[in-house]
Amino acid sequence: MRFRNLLFLILALLVAYAVVMTVAELPPYGQPDNPVHNQVAKRYIDEALEETGVLNMVTAIVLDYRAYDTMFETIVLFTATLAVVITLKTGKGEGRGR
Repeated sequence: MRFRNLLFLILALLVAYAVVMTVAELPPYGQPDNPVHNQVAKRYIDEALEETGVLNMVTAIVLDYRAYDTMFETIVLFTATLAVVITLKTGKGEGRGR
């Protein structure tokens, strides 16, 4: 049992070390020269209106570039709402008369 606890402790320390080293290598948050800000935002700003033919840049990004992402987010929200409604309706009669 003691060997098992020692093994778990060593494993936990190794995982914690890996997480700390990974976070230490990340670029600083919010800096304009981060890799995430290099290509996509510039392309959206410069070419969205010409590529999509839409007059509004936000509409071009949401409906043309991010359409699948927006659709799946909507499906997830609808499914979660439906699950809550079903849960509330099935639990409505329980607990009465006890």
